[in-house]
Amino acid sequence: MTSSRTTKALIFAALAALLAGCQEKRDPGFQGWVEADMIFVSPDESGRVTKLNVREGDEVKPGDLLYTVDDDLQRADLNQNNASLANAQQTYDRAASLRGTGSGTQANLDSAVSALRIAEARVNTSQTRLDRRKGFAPIAGSIQQIYFREGEMVQAQRPVLSIMPPGNMKLRFFVPEKELPKLALGDEVKVTCDNCAADLTAKIYFIATTAEYTPPVIYSLDERNKLVYLIQARPSRPDALRVGQPISIYLNPKTPVAERR
Repeated sequence: MTSSRTTKALIFAALAALLAGCQEKRDPGFQGWVEADMIFVSPDESGRVTKLNVREGDEVKPGDLLYTVDDDLQRADLNQNNASLANAQQTYDRAASLRGTGSGTQANLDSAVSALRIAEARVNTSQTRLDRRKGFAPIAGSIQQIYFREGEMVQAQRPVLSIMPPGNMKLRFFVPEKELPKLALGDEVKVTCDNCAADLTAKIYFIATTAEYTPPVIYSLDERNKLVYLIQARPSRPDALRVGQPISIYLNPKTPVAERR
C-alpha cells in the first residue's frame, strides 16, 4: 500500500512539473539588426585611382597606405611654386644686400620679405596637396567596402573605401512604450542570431526620447500601443557579428527564450 501511495505521489509531482513547464513564460524577444558607423576615406581633389593597396575584409592599422590617386597636376603646381620661391629668395637676398650697403630702401626689403613668405606658403600648400594624393588609414579596422577601383575616376570628397572599426558596431532594435521603464543606459541584454554563439551580449548606450510613430493629439489606447522607441547597444563581441545581420534581443538574459520557427 505504501508503495502504491509513493508511486501516485511521484506521478502527481511529475504532472505538476510538466504543467509548470508548459505554463512557463518564454520571452519572444525583439527583432533587430546589426549596423556600424563607417569611416570613409576620400581624396581632397578629384583624380584617377592609380593604386589600390587593400581588399575588402583586410585588416588595417593607422598609417597604412590604402590607395593612391594620380598626382601629375599637383606635382606640376609644386614645381611651379618652387620656381617662384627661388625667384623670391633671390629678390630678397638682393634687397637685403642693398639695404646692408645703404643703397637700398627699407620699403624694398619689406616687400621682398613679404613676397618670400607668400612663395613659401604656396610651396607648403602644394606639397600638402601632393601628399594627400595618397590615402592612409586614419584608424584601425577592417575594409568594409571599396567604391572605386584602379583606373576609375573619383570625385573630390567621394569615398574610395570605408573602414569599420570594431568599436563602431552597434545593434539597433525597437521596443514598445510599455517596455521603456524596464530599460536603462548600461543595461546588459542577450543577443541571439542564426548559427551564433550562445553567450552573446550587448550593453545599451542609447534610448530614444521620441517615438518612431507620431500619434495625433488625441489618440486611442490601440494607437498608443503602436508607439515604439529606438534602442541601440554595443555588442560585447563585435567580431562574432556581421553588418546587416538580423538578430533577436532579450531584455532579461535569464528569461527562457522562445523557440524560433
